[in-house]
Amino acid sequence: MSNQKKLNSNNRKSEISRRDFLKVAGTVAVGIGAGGCAIFSKPFMLKDGVAAYPTSEGYLLVDTKKCQGCVSCMLACSLVNEGVESLSLSRIQVIQNSFEGWPDDVTVEQCRQCVEPACVEACPEDALTVDQAHGNVRMINEEKCIGCRACIEACPFSPSRSIWNPKEKLARKCDLCLSAQFWEEKGGPKGKQACVEICPVGAIQFSREIPVQKGDKGYKVNLRDSNWRSLGYPTG
Repeated sequence: MSNQKKLNSNNRKSEISRRDFLKVAGTVAVGIGAGGCAIFSKPFMLKDGVAAYPTSEGYLLVDTKKCQGCVSCMLACSLVNEGVESLSLSRIQVIQNSFEGWPDDVTVEQCRQCVEPACVEACPEDALTVDQAHGNVRMINEEKCIGCRACIEACPFSPSRSIWNPKEKLARKCDLCLSAQFWEEKGGPKGKQACVEICPVGAIQFSREIPVQKGDKGYKVNLRDSNWRSLGYPTG
C-alpha cells in the first residue's frame, strides 16, 4: 500500500472514531457519572488512538451581521460573573473596526466550548475541567487556578477565549453562566446565559447542537428573519 493510501486510510479511521465518539459521548459520560459526579481534566482514548472529551451540551452562536456593536452582552457578562461592568473582564468580545465597512466592521468572538478543548489539555493544575455534572461545560475551577496563563496561550483563537483578570491574577472563561455568582438566574446548558438574555436584537443564540468545528461557519450564523429585510439587511 502506498504512503498516500495509508494516510487516507488512517484519516478515515480517525474520522470514524471521532464520529462514533460524538454519537455516544453523552451516554459514556452518564455511565461514568452514574455513581457520582465525573470531572474530566484529561481525555479518554478511543480506538485508533483518538483522544476525546465528552462533548458540551451547550454552545453560543452569533450573527455578526445582526449585531449592532452595542456591547450590552459584554457588560452583562462581566456584571453577572465579576460583579462589575467591565469590557476587559467580559468573556465574550465584540470587536469593532472603524476602518472597515459593514458587515466587516463588527465581529463577535465567544468561547466555543470546543470538542477538542486545547485550554483544558494545557492546564498543568487540572483547573480547567469538563464538568459532566453540568452538561460537560468546559470551565475553570478558580480554587485550582494558579494564574499561569497556559490556557490563554493554548487557545487557538484570537483573541483568546480564556481571559485574564488582572485584579485576581487568575484566568477566566465562559462556562455559559454556570458559575455566575452575581446573577439570580440559573446558568449552564440547562439554564440561561446573560449575553443571550440581554442582546436587544437577538444576535446571540444558545444551541445544544454541536457546531461545525472547522473555521467560523458553525459559530457565526444567520439569525435574521424576514422582518430584517425591511431594514435593509440581507436575510439569506
